[in-house]
Amino acid sequence: MVKERIPETDHGIEGEILVSDYDLFQRKMRDKGYIETDDIIKSGINKGTALEIGPGPGYLGLEWLKKTENTNLFWLEISEDMKKIGEKNIREYGFKNRVDYVIADATKKFPFENDKYDAVFSNGSLHEWANPVEVFNEVYRVLKKGGKFFVSDLKRNISFLLLFIMKIMTKNRSMKQGLITSVQAAYIKPEIIELLNKTKINNFEIKENPFGIIITGVKK
Repeated sequence: MVKERIPETDHGIEGEILVSDYDLFQRKMRDKGYIETDDIIKSGINKGTALEIGPGPGYLGLEWLKKTENTNLFWLEISEDMKKIGEKNIREYGFKNRVDYVIADATKKFPFENDKYDAVFSNGSLHEWANPVEVFNEVYRVLKKGGKFFVSDLKRNISFLLLFIMKIMTKNRSMKQGLITSVQAAYIKPEIIELLNKTKINNFEIKENPFGIIITGVKK
């Protein structure tokens, strides 16, 4: 039986030390090839201008820019502390002219016009959305016709053994605690189907892997 969902934060990762720890953790994930940039590209998101929701330190989107051509990226981030780290990483990648940063709460109306983006993607932030139905509706609104979206996250019904291994591999205490609370706040597939059926999105696919769930779709 899957345990009841326990909501986590809805204001992002804040505090200089915690943000720095998370940046280091994500950098290691990037270096080990564990971030999902290739999956995003394989889903058909490989051109134009994309919006990334909750980029954190930014490695997912920066690697996407690195692996694609003539692309640009907008970041929608709630944490000012995370924005500082993200801007540092933008400079490190040399992508100052390819990334725009917007500080706003993604669980409210996006500060963008209709039909603006060729794609929207997000990893690891779905479980933090206080109003996921509204966020998915905003994703739909800002996508151009034919635009694609990719949303991935952990799942609450991850196997005990796999979660145990992940905790052992996560050395930093704050990151280990964050992993636990993120899994507790994550959705399972039936819950996501229920959420999406309440949105304007009518073309989506949900895939599971041992770690989590990937939601993809196209705006018709």
